[in-house]
Amino acid sequence: MTNYFENYQKNKLRTANISVVISISVVLFLLALLGFFLLNSERITNHFKEKIIITVFFKEDTKMTEIKRFEKSLKLKDEIKLTKFVSKEQAASNLKGDIGEDFVEFLGKNPLRDNLEVILKGDFVNEEMIENLKNDWKKNSFVSDVNYDYYKPLIKTLNNNVKKVTFWVLLISGFFVFLVFLLINSAIRLSVYSKRFTIKTMQMVGATKSFIRKPFLLKAVIFGIIGATLASLGVLGILYYVDKHLPDFQFLEDIKLMAILIGGLYFLGTLITLISTFFATRRFLNLTSDQLHY
Repeated sequence: MTNYFENYQKNKLRTANISVVISISVVLFLLALLGFFLLNSERITNHFKEKIIITVFFKEDTKMTEIKRFEKSLKLKDEIKLTKFVSKEQAASNLKGDIGEDFVEFLGKNPLRDNLEVILKGDFVNEEMIENLKNDWKKNSFVSDVNYDYYKPLIKTLNNNVKKVTFWVLLISGFFVFLVFLLINSAIRLSVYSKRFTIKTMQMVGATKSFIRKPFLLKAVIFGIIGATLASLGVLGILYYVDKHLPDFQFLEDIKLMAILIGGLYFLGTLITLISTFFATRRFLNLTSDQLHY
């Protein structure tokens, strides 16, 4: 009967330890993904902003030298990331491919004009900046129009929703921190509870609280490291998959950011388990002999 009870207690303790590690790794994994989004929110947003094309249309009689001079002046500006000249012939060929018909042959002439596609750096993509650039460029006598109407809804959506998304991500991250503390605290308390009689026996023979608490804290550190390692491997696997299918982001190449993220996981995992273990052991260290059976 005694052996059965001891085996039951050992299995219960083993299950509690496994639940601690799983709780740490799963919640840290989710926290890492949210944290990674926060650290890269500006980078991700700029990636989509830099897909927005502003098209500068030139008048029919504009000389190529004027266009080249204008393009060169744009490339010298801090807000410009990329420019691409598109001749009216190339524009006609692109449109023909899109609509599937030769409209030039039907009309008898090419109504399109030479244009310059301009892409701004993400930090400068907002309606006020684009409108200022548009008005400035239209002052040139050879510019007939500047158009970005197709992308206006996207600009509004990106600029209006970034702050909202960041707020909700922070809120969810806070909830997960609270959740992981509850889960880990519950599991660790179960682990400490299984050794409450050992703790009380050590107290009775004169062991100090810090001496009794030390092995529990050491185990907590080990659990935190194991959980953070599993979470790190999961995050690296996800980022590898994203980099493979979305190579433009190249998340894994940002060594500094990855070091901060992984280091944060180990710090958070260790800190939470240490705090949970400290309070759990303190509770049982303060129990009287009569209270151990409840």
